[in-house]
Amino acid sequence: MERRLAAVLIADVVGYSRMSEIDEARTRLLFHSDLRELFEPRTAQHHGRLVKTMGDGVLVEFHSVVDALHCAVELQQEKARRNAALPPEQRMVFRIGVNLGDIIVEGDDIHGDGVNIADRMQVLAEPGGIAISGTTYDHVKSKLAIGYRALGEQKVKSISEPIRVYRVVLDPVTEGKISGARRDRQSGAVHVAAIGIATLLFAGLTWWQPWQPGGRCLRC
Repeated sequence: MERRLAAVLIADVVGYSRMSEIDEARTRLLFHSDLRELFEPRTAQHHGRLVKTMGDGVLVEFHSVVDALHCAVELQQEKARRNAALPPEQRMVFRIGVNLGDIIVEGDDIHGDGVNIADRMQVLAEPGGIAISGTTYDHVKSKLAIGYRALGEQKVKSISEPIRVYRVVLDPVTEGKISGARRDRQSGAVHVAAIGIATLLFAGLTWWQPWQPGGRCLRC
């Protein structure tokens, strides 16, 4: 059994089951069109390997996590441009997750926690957006013209330890900026400090009770 460190990208179609119920043949045609015209060329351009499709999902492996996220960003940007020219019923919207982690290699297939976490990131992404793990963020945070929104540590299915999660902000104006959980932690720290001060004041008033007989009053 071979193991290696890899960047994993997983994309999944939002509302695929609903689209299939309306028109299964057209939905499959749209998916394979995106696979052929969008995913395959972008994956090759960024030196990735299209491992397989999984129903309405796509699994891609990269040697470089920067390449993986760069590919994800370009996929979502190009898909948004294409969707803008289509009627709503023909718009196929993807969520993408990216993770850097240890994978198990069996022939041409890959699996293991590295793949599972990428899939959990995909679930946490917004429609048309990208979510990445903390290990991914640590390697790409200053490499691309995008921003990030921290979601903090999230407990995800089948993974024992909580995972740091970030959503990608596809706006060059936010390049290198991070919002979200960091600010929440600061607010939480201020809140905890305020509670601590209030507790100390209350304890002091309880000890110094001039209104009680025998209370410690400096003017008595």
